[in-house]
Amino acid sequence: MPTSFERLVYEKTREIPRGRVATYGEIARVIGRPGAARAVGNALNRNPHPITVPCHRVIRSDMHIGGYAKGADAKKELLIAEGLEIRGDLVIGVPWKF
Repeated sequence: MPTSFERLVYEKTREIPRGRVATYGEIARVIGRPGAARAVGNALNRNPHPITVPCHRVIRSDMHIGGYAKGADAKKELLIAEGLEIRGDLVIGVPWKF
């Protein structure tokens, strides 16, 4: 059963449009927990619904793809399939702002 914090993270992550990314820090900021980017990452690592909560769309603030429960290569493949440009493990473009 997700915690209230995890539920907030999952709800906000669902709002990221296909083909866009947001940072862990941006998710933390918009749920009222600035500075909790690492906790956001931990919550997304425990995401029980990766189909409806697109955690692959959340990246590091330096625009690197960051971690993913199924591995960085899987995350990269999903982002490319959504039309994002990736060079190495760097997402090219501007992150989504809520």
